[in-house]
Amino acid sequence: MTIDRRRLLQAGGIAALSAALPQLVRAQSSGSPSVSPQDAADHAADQTIRIGNGLVELAPDRIISTTTYNGQFPGPLLRLREGRQIVVDIHNDTDTPEQLHWHGQTLPVDVDGASEEGTPFIPAHGMRRISFMPGPAGLRFYHTHLTPGADLSGGQYGGQVGTVYIEPKHEPGRYDREVFLMLKEFQPALSRGGDMDMDFLAPATRVKALEEAGESAMRASLARGMAHGFEVGYSLFSINGRMLGHGDPIRVKTGERVLFHIVNGSATEIRSLALPGHSFEVIALDGNPVPTSTQVPVLWLGTAERISAVVEMNHPGIWVMGDLADDDRTRGMGIVVEYAGKTGKPTWIKPAPFKWDYTRFGKSGPAGQAPDEIIEMTFTKNNAANQGFNEWRINGVAFSMDRMEPMFHLRQGKRYRLRMSNASDDVHPVHLHRHSFELTRVAGKTTGGIVKDVVMLGGYQQVEMDFVADNPGRTLFHCHQQLHMDFGFMALFDYV
Repeated sequence: MTIDRRRLLQAGGIAALSAALPQLVRAQSSGSPSVSPQDAADHAADQTIRIGNGLVELAPDRIISTTTYNGQFPGPLLRLREGRQIVVDIHNDTDTPEQLHWHGQTLPVDVDGASEEGTPFIPAHGMRRISFMPGPAGLRFYHTHLTPGADLSGGQYGGQVGTVYIEPKHEPGRYDREVFLMLKEFQPALSRGGDMDMDFLAPATRVKALEEAGESAMRASLARGMAHGFEVGYSLFSINGRMLGHGDPIRVKTGERVLFHIVNGSATEIRSLALPGHSFEVIALDGNPVPTSTQVPVLWLGTAERISAVVEMNHPGIWVMGDLADDDRTRGMGIVVEYAGKTGKPTWIKPAPFKWDYTRFGKSGPAGQAPDEIIEMTFTKNNAANQGFNEWRINGVAFSMDRMEPMFHLRQGKRYRLRMSNASDDVHPVHLHRHSFELTRVAGKTTGGIVKDVVMLGGYQQVEMDFVADNPGRTLFHCHQQLHMDFGFMALFDYV
């Protein structure tokens, strides 16, 4: 999806109100102007989203049935303005109650889109009207937030993913136009898992005690005759809902500076992206400007991570921009970049090995402000313990969807440091709802200034991140890998 920077913002008033007044939910971030129920009821919605079953044509011979937003995949790109209140009507045309999560925004619990926090469901064959102040600025997205467990037709395995771009008050850099890319897999299937490759992360420092504990637990499980827990694999891959070679190419001109906004909309997969002969100038992670914009040859995105990066088009040809994994790329995870005046077959050239290091985008020097409190979090895996699925625990506790009890308690205005220790060999893209956090230490390396809402925690590694408790209400923390969160890898914070 390509957007010329001169294009005007999308106009409001997409859908009119029905005669009956729908449920109205007023939601404002701290300090935002209020919108009265009557004011909202008297106006058409600024945006309308319909959740329903539909068909997605990934390629002429690859048409799948899935749940989508507004009958399309990806869902419609929502360009919003920071500081301008909007009203959204969400219709659910399916037989299942739904949640729509506004990922990366600092919203109240009744709008955030997580039942664990207390957001009301969008009823089956019903609707909700919500009103909120978009923010912070930058690349966000929206997606379903259910826990389908072993049902691979539900939750984020389907097509309920769309991009949100909240216009910043200041330009994010010099560029000629924007291109939005949504990375997504389809046709999931269960398999018996093994070790996850994590060689792409740097620093590579492991904590010996975590490794010994995790490896010992796995050996003991296998010795008892347990197989590896289930994992999910996919047979179809796409960018912007089309498999490589079956969608329109990205057409560019020599000398153009193209700002790519990339969303990993996967339920479970870590993705990479390279463009032969070009480099990416990373200017924002998860929608937030980085202190040090840096040129890199390859992008790596954990589940739900976003990257905004400028590419200078200085290597004419017809190229495949795609994933480093040959199997995934040849089955669709790529898109053609075509220079004006060039013809021929698209070319793929695998780049030299490159390690993904968050700290290269941060500030050097000692860590910043000291936290008021440090919260220790250790993540463990109980292999194949839940009907063949791995059970995940935070500080020895698997999250209960029945009880939904808060594990951690916050005081408003205090600065907290999460010291996360991974006693498994899996890479965990961990996500904090309704807040942003600052990375302070990654695998033993100090950093600062990198503000995100998802971070990949490597196997047997530690990551520390700080956030300020400035958005009262229950707040969900979880691994964004769908299988992990569904089988215990969640915790709730509350404000006391």
